[in-house]
Amino acid sequence: MKDVAARAGVGLKTVSRVVNGEPGVTAETTERVQAAITELGFRRNDSARILRKGRTASIGLILEDIGDPFYSAFSRAVEDVARDNASLLFIGSSAEAADREQELALAFCARRVDGLIVIPAGTDHRYLLPETQAGVAVVFADRPGQRIDADNVLSANADGSRQGVEHLLRHGHRRIGYIGDLPHIHTAAERLRGYREAMADAGIEVAPGWVAMGPTDPERVAADLRAMTGEDGVTAVFCGNNRVSVSVLRAVDSLPSRPALIGFDDFELADLAGLSVVAQDPAGMGRTAARLLFHRLAGSAGDFTTTHLPVHLIPRGSAERPPR
Repeated sequence: MKDVAARAGVGLKTVSRVVNGEPGVTAETTERVQAAITELGFRRNDSARILRKGRTASIGLILEDIGDPFYSAFSRAVEDVARDNASLLFIGSSAEAADREQELALAFCARRVDGLIVIPAGTDHRYLLPETQAGVAVVFADRPGQRIDADNVLSANADGSRQGVEHLLRHGHRRIGYIGDLPHIHTAAERLRGYREAMADAGIEVAPGWVAMGPTDPERVAADLRAMTGEDGVTAVFCGNNRVSVSVLRAVDSLPSRPALIGFDDFELADLAGLSVVAQDPAGMGRTAARLLFHRLAGSAGDFTTTHLPVHLIPRGSAERPPR
């Protein structure tokens, strides 16, 4: 820093203010200091900064699968907010395994991240209590944290399913099937709940063969689709997430009669496929969770909150087909 100050003709404090983005430096002086930094190849000593401020200017994000379009949009939004707050983002995928989630969370904490955003795979997050007591901020997103007091940012999952089912009902369908993810996953359970509530409100008893929950691999989804759309089967199918929707779209043309379709989650090319969807806002969820995390890191000590973000129906034709 002394070399930068000498090259720019300013004091050490001025260089420090420019490097740390602090106010009180004119644009001309800032430009001169930045030019000296470039010429000399100066790099900020983050180790000294950590010791001085007690912060690492980094956060961790644990999600299910970075390859999922929903989580890709979510993580990009978190990264944007982290950059706005001069922080680095570290990302890990839990692959829906509770032990992997815990391993990643504790590994990030061991590297002294300031905070964590977690999309839970596990059902007991008390392992984070020593970290939160040590000052690590934690926000759970998409699914709530379990057995721990923390902030949560969720979608209105049950309400979204109700919207989708009611839309199918308005188009004359009464035999409506539901293909969802593993039932222990919070979002899958909430969406199934919304489906059942909408059917009950319409006075329709759900037959056992109308609901299929399980892994989202294409073979399982295709088999359940064929089973529930057989003779006298359902005339419409609600897909519980984007992976189920993609598997259904791949299999539906092999059916003797094409059912009406609606999916929970929008995804790339869904519009070209004409798939009606109940759309979440993954980027909005990511921004909300990240801003809340940095709000906590800035010293907010208010009560923990649970935020439910709205979803909305996008009709594109597939759900508007009349019953066969």
